[in-house]
Amino acid sequence: MEVSLSCFVIGATKDMGKMLGGEEEKDPDADRKEEERQEALRQQEEERKAKYSKMEAERESVRQGIRDKYGIKKKEEKEAEAQAAMEQASEGSLTRPKKAIPAGCGDEEEEEESIVDTVMKFLPGPLQDMFNKK
Repeated sequence: MEVSLSCFVIGATKDMGKMLGGEEEKDPDADRKEEERQEALRQQEEERKAKYSKMEAERESVRQGIRDKYGIKKKEEKEAEAQAAMEQASEGSLTRPKKAIPAGCGDEEEEEESIVDTVMKFLPGPLQDMFNKK
């Protein structure tokens, strides 16, 4: 039991010396080992990036195949076309371009006329004549 106790005391004194601000033993090859470790980390990171960029390229080719098959445009292409259309529409304008108005919006006069025409069809003849004279 004394042998193990003495080993404990020797180990404890080394650690105690470090804790109290003593010099720790320096490995002469520590700088070289650290550089090798950093280089290995850089190399692993480069390999990881290459692997994922290859995977992303494969995914993009599959996506493009699906787009071609179903006639879908990429989001960037749609945005570019919309931007080109806006620029072309506002080419000679001094004001900012107006937002596109969907079909059916702003055609209120035509809708009202069609409603009036529909109502007129159901009115008796003399009432139709009265409204048509105006």
